[in-house]
Amino acid sequence: MAPDDAALRRILDQTRTVAVVGISANPARPSHEVYTYLAAASPYRFFLVNPTFSELDGVPVYPSLAALPATPDLVDVFRRRDQLPGVLTEALALTPRPATLWLQSGLRDEQVARDGEAAGLQVVMDRCLKVEYARLG
Repeated sequence: MAPDDAALRRILDQTRTVAVVGISANPARPSHEVYTYLAAASPYRFFLVNPTFSELDGVPVYPSLAALPATPDLVDVFRRRDQLPGVLTEALALTPRPATLWLQSGLRDEQVARDGEAAGLQVVMDRCLKVEYARLG
């Protein structure tokens, strides 16, 4: 089920840390734009995840969710659809588990959503965290 505005607002209010999975060093990529905006506009602490580079503007970039120094409250995913089950598996392996799996605009996978929700995660699909934060945050 798609969360309504009240549920999205609760997610945004309860989130303190965000892992951006699939962060890009390219400023023209959506993941970079979303991260840059939210890092400046929100109170969230960010963990950046991409196995192909180790730093972005002085901020560490981790190769995987398992490598993070702490479990994020929200996992914001910028990966291809075929990689979503693997991201969910990584998120579910964290202790404690994140509260929310957020699939960015254009990303939908009903099986990943069912599996995530069955494991106790809130799942948001096909929504932009930047847009929703600007609208509701």
